Amino acid sequence: MLAPSVRGGASLVRAACRRPPVTRHSRAPLVLLSALLAAACHSPVDDPGSTVPGTCQSAPPLIAPQKTDILFVIDNSGSMAEEQAGIATELPAFLEAIKEGSGVAQDFRVGVITTSVYQRHILKSGQDVVRQYPDQSGRLQAVPDAAGNPTDERFIDGTDSFVVEKFRRLVKQGTEGSGQETPFEAVRLAVSSPLSTTSIAQGGNGGFLRDGARLLVVVVTDEEDCSSTVRPPPVALRDDASRDFCHEQENLLTSVEDYYAIFQGLHDGTGASREVLWATIGPVALSDKRAELVQDSTPQGPVVRNADCPTSYGPGYRQRAMAEKFDRKLVNLDSICKSNYRDTLIGIAALATVGQSLDVMNLPDARLARVELTREDGSVQVCSVAGGELRYEPSGEGRPARLYFLGGCLRRVGDTRVDVKLLCAG
Repeated sequence: MLAPSVRGGASLVRAACRRPPVTRHSRAPLVLLSALLAAACHSPVDDPGSTVPGTCQSAPPLIAPQKTDILFVIDNSGSMAEEQAGIATELPAFLEAIKEGSGVAQDFRVGVITTSVYQRHILKSGQDVVRQYPDQSGRLQAVPDAAGNPTDERFIDGTDSFVVEKFRRLVKQGTEGSGQETPFEAVRLAVSSPLSTTSIAQGGNGGFLRDGARLLVVVVTDEEDCSSTVRPPPVALRDDASRDFCHEQENLLTSVEDYYAIFQGLHDGTGASREVLWATIGPVALSDKRAELVQDSTPQGPVVRNADCPTSYGPGYRQRAMAEKFDRKLVNLDSICKSNYRDTLIGIAALATVGQSLDVMNLPDARLARVELTREDGSVQVCSVAGGELRYEPSGEGRPARLYFLGGCLRRVGDTRVDVKLLCAG
């Protein structure tokens, strides 16, 4: 039954096991019937150590708000002023979509890093110059005040009454960064020790990533990724806009597969696996999100772009490959060459709000869990551990129990409600 209004469960067993009235003619059959009932009818409530409640509880199991830590990775190279402004313009729609939450309360925070870690450049003179960006390199950037001056804030909680205004200022990271964009390496540095374990007061990112929170990474760039974990960086740029040196020497870079494995191997402070989501607004085709290198003629000479993406400055092979690792349908990928990012950001917000797991409390026995998903069309789908549509992970030290949605019971963007109820006896 569903607590607290419907009766059933063990109470049905008890009703069936009640002794029938005794008459002169029923004594012998009654002995046999009683024996059969004793063998076949048994209430799980009476089992030693049972967690099955004997009566219906007045309160169903509780669903904790879904925690999501959102990390925007902003390309701050010389060509990104218009794109940063375009993202900032549509952030209200993004945040509103986050708050709607697909039927589950959302507990989120946002921070920004840049794509600048290093830049290796071979000058026309032949000099090999490497520039480092120690104040960026995966570090959460300071939230500017209304006058544009940096503050001590390094991330913004979703409950902040000025979250929209602060976030809009924060994504405008300027255009003085590296022309050798390395979003993968910037993210690796941001979420790994020592930055992830060093307090913000001491120049790290410690405290941004929370235990039990999902991590959503949103990369915004108009060029190819040129990331490597090796120092000095193995790929050098040259003064020739008709070539993409990062793509030509991709075999020298740390592979997409290796970075993906790093991100999938993240754990929180309790030792639990961290759920990581990835979205990219990058240099891919407007029509079909393909990555393809083309040369475009300009008054200054030929320039490398991605096909069907006239404002890009390189192909998006690695950007597309990383997005595909996280979502084979590429719902998480869109083109930086769009004139408006509203729909793109709303789609990313939907990705952020639909988790395939839930923290649960006040659940005495996972076999009693019954989850009702209210779909977009108003229909209700029922899922259970017993039926194989849910998987239960018990609580550990410092972390709550969790239900995972499986198979035909995967949550969808249009879901309007999720209810966890409890089968009970009474």
